[in-house]
Amino acid sequence: MNKVLLIIQREYLTRVRKKSFIVMIFVVPLLILGMGGLITLVAKNSDKLSGEQVVNVIDDSGLFAAKLQSTKNIRFKPGGQSLEDLKLATKSDENLLILSIPADYAKKDNVKVFSKKKPSLLITDEIARQMNDIAVNNGMLQHHIDTAVLHSIKSNINVNGVEITDTGAKDANVGTNMGIGVACAILIYLSLFIYGAQVMRGVIEEKTSRIIEVIISSVKPFQLMLGKIIGVGLVGLTQFAAWIILSVISSKIAGHAFNSPQSPIASAMAILQTIPFGYILGCFLFYFLSGYLLYSALFAAVGSAVDSETETQQFMFPITLPLLFTYLLSVTVLFRSPDSTLAVWLSMIPFTSPVAMMIRIPFGVPGWQLALSMSLMVLGFLFTTYVAARIYRVGVLMYGKKVSFKELGKWFFYKE
Repeated sequence: MNKVLLIIQREYLTRVRKKSFIVMIFVVPLLILGMGGLITLVAKNSDKLSGEQVVNVIDDSGLFAAKLQSTKNIRFKPGGQSLEDLKLATKSDENLLILSIPADYAKKDNVKVFSKKKPSLLITDEIARQMNDIAVNNGMLQHHIDTAVLHSIKSNINVNGVEITDTGAKDANVGTNMGIGVACAILIYLSLFIYGAQVMRGVIEEKTSRIIEVIISSVKPFQLMLGKIIGVGLVGLTQFAAWIILSVISSKIAGHAFNSPQSPIASAMAILQTIPFGYILGCFLFYFLSGYLLYSALFAAVGSAVDSETETQQFMFPITLPLLFTYLLSVTVLFRSPDSTLAVWLSMIPFTSPVAMMIRIPFGVPGWQLALSMSLMVLGFLFTTYVAARIYRVGVLMYGKKVSFKELGKWFFYKE
């Protein structure tokens, strides 16, 4: 046990004493804050950044050209030329857009926007919206329906989610929970790759430099692998702890600096105070640690099986595919339906649950599902650590041989 502790100490101190580690502790929160401010600024000024697009309208139906309304980004004007002449003009002007509306515009895909480069969704969506509104109004007029009355009674209803708890009803903050879930899933996904890759690189470096031959003479391969995994994991926890502390301090400073209840920052902080951060943080740390232990053991096995980092790709893809698959689903599908059957199953499978469960936790997860998922995670990383250790003990002393999955299987069954 003392040898494992020495390896942990070496792996930990070697990394936390680096200038890059200390710098990143302070730089990352600033980068995230700056990125958030930049995104907000860009979103507010997106209309100005995109510029104005002139759309030449050729309307064979005679219903739309005079009724299309120009916006900040789109200016409609009559074509003035034939469609074929305008198409020829696009060869010399890549900003030229042509909206062609045939007489039978109602048929699918008959309305077209021609341009030398692909038109943006902003333009096509705005054109479709305006044309649908115009077509509906024309239809109502043909059926002698008073459009003015219909527009006057048109409502704009917003639905606000309210959660019923033991202490009473409270705002569900669906959007905030969604953002926190996606942010946690992205952070888990990135951290597992970053810190797992550090373990793999460390193994490859020691193996190629032949230092590992000296180390193995003093400790067992399993002790070395375990020490490297735990040491790098503690480095990750140290970074997260520092980032959390800095975030809390900055939020306190921001709260005092913007103490007006009408300010956007004060409003945002008031919403965040309703989120159970202790519960979410505890779950995040568990799934980071368990997911890290699961994947880093496999990364260590891959590092022991190759002689250089360029040879790792054939083994890395099958290992990381479940994590990548879940990440892509999380940021596109799962956050919209966190209690779906797919989300529940993905949050139970150890290879996918670190990402999938972090999407679900802000929305509330039944206790038995959380307990089962955590139990399976513990069993999962114990199993993968055992499998990786069987491969690692042979691979760290194997040089100059191209390794396949079949060969890894043989290593697993080698006797001590």
